[in-house]
Amino acid sequence: MVKALTFKGDKKTKKRKRVDVAEKYGEEGESSGKGKEVAKAEAVIDGPVDDDSWVTAEASGDVVGPIIFVLPSDIPSCIACDTTGKVFASALENIIDGDPATAEPHDVRQVWVANRVVGTETFTFKGHHGRYLGCDKYGILTANTEAVSPLETFLCIPTVDTPGTFQIQTLRETFVTIKPSTSSKANALPEIRGDGDAITFNTTLRIRMQARFKPKLKASKEEKAREKISRKELEEAVGRKLEDDEVRKLKKARREGDYHEALLLIKVKSKHDKYS
Repeated sequence: MVKALTFKGDKKTKKRKRVDVAEKYGEEGESSGKGKEVAKAEAVIDGPVDDDSWVTAEASGDVVGPIIFVLPSDIPSCIACDTTGKVFASALENIIDGDPATAEPHDVRQVWVANRVVGTETFTFKGHHGRYLGCDKYGILTANTEAVSPLETFLCIPTVDTPGTFQIQTLRETFVTIKPSTSSKANALPEIRGDGDAITFNTTLRIRMQARFKPKLKASKEEKAREKISRKELEEAVGRKLEDDEVRKLKKARREGDYHEALLLIKVKSKHDKYS
């Protein structure tokens, strides 16, 4: 279930309780127990409120869902686009002490939705207006097409000597890069192009993404969920009341991956104690 994009400082709305489902079943003559079961099932489908924090993508496999491209500019900025498809550098406001590793978007125009093209290593990046980022043969970046062609596909290549950063490569094997602005205004943001012919500091971008989409974090949360087990569940598995040290041993074994071996040892010990 896709969640609406939220920004730091936005007010969080409370999740609506599904009591109406139980009430509906009650009114139609079904048992109140069944109504409660249906309400509980729907709540499980929706799941808990997702983590809306932002983290740094560390590998190309991490790049999925809402992202921002943090530019290597003097003034913290990222790639953005407007409703006409114009691509430009946008100043970042949600950033701590100028550190790009803490950047979060404050404007929907700064956010792109990343997706891997099936069967390839390439990615597409859809803007807030439903059109895809693309680069023409002159190195001009735009976001004004609703269809995906090779011009709208990119490679995300991790930078070898700078962990947590990427080179965004186009179809023509050039790189997304920044160039100093020609504007005479103070604090002018750089121009963004797609014609970088070599990997340099100016082509080294950081990708920030929503934590709930990062595969490693997902796996970590699932692993922690598997580790959680109550004393009652452990006692049911063994078939008797357990001592405190036995509970600790089994929980430790569950964390370390040898739970079934530890469980078997305790069961064997229980049989010996029974006949001794």
